[in-house]
Amino acid sequence: MTKIKFINARFADPNEDELAIKRRFEWHLRTLRALRNGVSPKLPGDFEDELRWNEDLFAIPLSENDRSKVMRRARRVIRARAKVSGLSHLSSDDQRRLEVLRDGADLVRIGSEHRADEIAAAIHAEMPWMAAATDFLWKAMRRSVRVGEPGFRLPPVLLDGPPGIGKSVWSRELGHHLGVPRCGIEGTAEQASFVVNGSQRGWGTAFPGRPLQTILQSLCANPIVVIDEIEKAGAPTSTKGQSYGLTEGLLPLLERSSAAAWKCPYYQVGFDMSWISWILTSNSFRPLPAPFLSRLEILHLTAPTKSDLISFAEREGARRGLCDVSVGVICEVLDQVAGAHKLNLRHVSRMLARAEAMASSPQPH
Repeated sequence: MTKIKFINARFADPNEDELAIKRRFEWHLRTLRALRNGVSPKLPGDFEDELRWNEDLFAIPLSENDRSKVMRRARRVIRARAKVSGLSHLSSDDQRRLEVLRDGADLVRIGSEHRADEIAAAIHAEMPWMAAATDFLWKAMRRSVRVGEPGFRLPPVLLDGPPGIGKSVWSRELGHHLGVPRCGIEGTAEQASFVVNGSQRGWGTAFPGRPLQTILQSLCANPIVVIDEIEKAGAPTSTKGQSYGLTEGLLPLLERSSAAAWKCPYYQVGFDMSWISWILTSNSFRPLPAPFLSRLEILHLTAPTKSDLISFAEREGARRGLCDVSVGVICEVLDQVAGAHKLNLRHVSRMLARAEAMASSPQPH
């Protein structure tokens, strides 16, 4: 685990509030006047003389005018600090939300090439038909270890293939094995571009994007962000006629150099979003624009075979606690009809769900 500076902002010492600065200025003023009045300074390392010195300072009177001047100076310091913090334009509530980033955010890394091998092997054992994606992941993990990166980041990838083959499930397995949070976004959502990037103040409901919210909640700077069916994303339009397409909004986030200094539309502050692992899925990548595709590794995936579906049913049935008879019936059905019909993981999951429901329903007497 490594800490990185995630936000382009400066946070003042929480112990240095207005009252603390006022007290320090008053103490400094008393010290100056005490020395001017001929009070002997304290002897270093002499505890009794330090007590005498403190008593002499407390005896120095401060007028109301003195206290007013000190308070004005303390407030000027607070305002100057706020100005250079990069957060002065935000409300106190938003500043408190970003306060969690004072000490940075964590990066989760791959400990060794052996650990990379273990993760890839475990995912491949669960989903062998996703071999192209797992091989891409495996090579990226080993490369990350070899170059000594402080955290793991999967290069932006598009998993292109028929629906129901487990593209989203594969990303969940990856998040589980890496131990990082996962943020899932439906590309078909009407406001998908705003869900990813956030929206500027001035829109009816302004909010930060889901990837940034995920990082703020987990304090992990390299989560997995999955956008499903990106080719179906619409382009919301503002009242002024401006279009906000998802693919256009993603362009600066997919480039590592621009993502490192990405400015959030909502907070209007820079964040280092360059460690996010972007996993996009599509049923057909052809509608997507060329500039967008050029920033992605495109992996073409095929549907699981009949034997893959049967193996998945056996593993998932055991995980759900179904009896051997129920799982056996489902596997037998798959063996008989999977070749003639285009079945996928969603069909198998529905069969398992029905079997689970039947097993938990009360038996008639």
